[in-house]
Amino acid sequence: MQMTVRKQNANQGPFQVSAYNFAFLDEGSKREIRRQSLKAVAIPGYQVPFASRELPIGRGWGTGGLQLTLSLLGRDDTFKVIDQGNDDSVNAVSIRRLVEETSGIRTTEDTAEASIIQSRHRIPEERLGEEQILVLQVPQPEPLRKVEPREEMTRRRHAEMDYSAMWLTLYESIVRWGSITLGADYPVMVHRRYIMAPSPIPRWDNEKLHQADHLSLFGAGREKKIYAVPPYTDVTPLQFEDYPFEIETFAGRACRHCGSAHTFLDEVTDETNATVYQCSDTAYCQKRQGKRG
Repeated sequence: MQMTVRKQNANQGPFQVSAYNFAFLDEGSKREIRRQSLKAVAIPGYQVPFASRELPIGRGWGTGGLQLTLSLLGRDDTFKVIDQGNDDSVNAVSIRRLVEETSGIRTTEDTAEASIIQSRHRIPEERLGEEQILVLQVPQPEPLRKVEPREEMTRRRHAEMDYSAMWLTLYESIVRWGSITLGADYPVMVHRRYIMAPSPIPRWDNEKLHQADHLSLFGAGREKKIYAVPPYTDVTPLQFEDYPFEIETFAGRACRHCGSAHTFLDEVTDETNATVYQCSDTAYCQKRQGKRG
């Protein structure tokens, strides 16, 4: 059923009118995606196939996450979208505008105010609560793809819990380099059952999924897969007893804007061509500076 969506942003004058179904997707598509999402929540870490829809953005630019978001949005929700921690990147701004123009709901850059947060490659620095849902965009949902290119065999390995090839890859990395060299998208074990790709978040963010208060949903539009980590679920990075999992270190470094030494930092070049560091999560950085909230 098509409806007229009325919206008004703070920086705009009169209400604008656009003829879209609420949150763009038709109601049948939303129900199908929600059903698959419920199955994913019921089997933590398991990849559930779904019928990925066409959207007015290219596949590979967050269509999986966006479909999850559009199927979940209600009129009382507040939405936030970030791209590698940044609220103002081209991808984040485009997705935010699409949601605003097709739903009319309120959007925000404050993590604490959002009920649904869609993200690419980062989990916000602020701890999320029980009433919040984190949606992560995923380019490659299959953690075994690096060791097994055949879909049929990866499904069999998951069914039999045969993850020997992945463990062997980690062992070979230690033998060759002296440590596990995997960076972003570091594989994790969910609920002591399935190995899962946490999306290309840095290792810094992996621990935020373990026993989290919030629900995390992962959508891969190009690969047509949905999976989930429910609240209060064990999420453990793969590691050996004598070679434990380690996160990125920023010892002796701090954000040039807010002075934070306990957040994930991006390395950038300033006006004098010197290397400096700043918070990856721009909203958190601005809140620490007193510029927001």
